[in-house]
Amino acid sequence: MNSTVLTSLIVSCIAMAVIFIVLVILIYTIKLLVHLIPYVEPPAPKAKAKTASPASGGTSPAIVAAITAAMATHLGKSPQEFHITQINPK
Repeated sequence: MNSTVLTSLIVSCIAMAVIFIVLVILIYTIKLLVHLIPYVEPPAPKAKAKTASPASGGTSPAIVAAITAAMATHLGKSPQEFHITQINPK
């Protein structure tokens, strides 16, 4: 074999060995850190107080009309073709 080819194969093997050694070191470093510094889930955010909606907890007719008009426009239908029965605010 040519000495250049042999030298290039040796250098390639050394480079691959170095890469895998570094990867193994990183894997075990991460595993060690997971055991030393465990993940602590942040506390859940406090629930916001619900705002008082008009008509004692119901949705105002103006809001229902606006939602109906927006849906009718989006769906390309007449507002009389469907009826909104429930609105759940999020």
